[in-house]
Amino acid sequence: MNTSHLPLSGMVVIEFGHSVAAPFAGQILGDLGAEVIKVEKPEGDDARKWGPPFVDGAAAMFQSLNRNKQSIVCGLRDPADQERLLSLIDCRADVVLQNLRPGQADAVGFGARALLARKPSLVYCNLGAFGATGPLKNHPGYDPLMQAFSGIMSAVGEEGWPSVRVGPSIVDMGTGMWAVIGIVSALLRRKESGVGGMVDVSLFETAASWMTMLAAQYLAAGEVPRKCGSGQVGIVPYRAYCTADGELVVAAGNNKLFAALSQVLGHPQWITDERFVSNPDRVRNAPALYEMIEAAMARRTNSEWTVLLDAAGVPCAPVQNVKQMLEHPQMQALGLAQSVPGATIQMVGLPISFDGLRPQTRSAAPALGAHTDVLLSAAAGSSVETQ
Repeated sequence: MNTSHLPLSGMVVIEFGHSVAAPFAGQILGDLGAEVIKVEKPEGDDARKWGPPFVDGAAAMFQSLNRNKQSIVCGLRDPADQERLLSLIDCRADVVLQNLRPGQADAVGFGARALLARKPSLVYCNLGAFGATGPLKNHPGYDPLMQAFSGIMSAVGEEGWPSVRVGPSIVDMGTGMWAVIGIVSALLRRKESGVGGMVDVSLFETAASWMTMLAAQYLAAGEVPRKCGSGQVGIVPYRAYCTADGELVVAAGNNKLFAALSQVLGHPQWITDERFVSNPDRVRNAPALYEMIEAAMARRTNSEWTVLLDAAGVPCAPVQNVKQMLEHPQMQALGLAQSVPGATIQMVGLPISFDGLRPQTRSAAPALGAHTDVLLSAAAGSSVETQ
């Protein structure tokens, strides 16, 4: 797909981003066609050193979050650097995205109020920890802290065992996605009004939103949701089972699917068993039902059960590791793992296609400060010419 055909082509984003959340947001904006300029401290984004493993001069984690960007090094408290960076924003920026420590952007003159006063058309996105107001607004936050604080960890794992963090950084990355939704919405509004504005998102708000269904269940019943392993509160049977050679998730979430599963497992009598007639009955009698399903599932392999369940129309999927996922024909057919110009490893691309085409990565994550001179010098020159 030609860059000029991407939705955000022509937009310029200044990213004061570090770690995961803001860099992931910046990467999405870059994948959508924006020119993303990453502002880094002299020693660089901390994520550059989050390894091993390292590849192409930085941590693999950093490489996965910073493609399609340019990097400039700028001392935010250095008056000369401040002036050059402000010139760049004045001359070129459509969006500023930041997840600096609470209060830092304002302290160095790059907060929303200061920049919007200079450039009212700017869309400014604060990506914070606990949100813009409240007693914890100035506290820092990280993905595992928010998984704990929001209640996510309380519902992950097996009953009777310590709480478990969800492995992928779902709070950081989810907040990056909300940032992009907010930014694109503000840009759409600006198209009509000519005025930008401020977007606020935070890790805690994202984490709390992931608890939407569990919160509703608690508010409706007054019972704190319990851990249920690979299962789902309120739907039975709906979880993973050990087979002869692995684990298989089976999602028989309604009466028709439960009847089909019972037939495949060789126990049609379950269909009329009064303990399992409806989903509420199955939820109440889950321990007994799961014990019987587990005994049946252990008799065959993942692939054998998959053939049988697919034929019966019962949704199922093997529990794969990342290697198996990347090598699966479905992954390859979608072209989701992409070769990256300038990188020695593939990356997972943007999970969106436009008119059947997935945007292709244009460049690998930049070397620290690789674009400082050309971008800041050009901006300073433009500023002088307009005076």
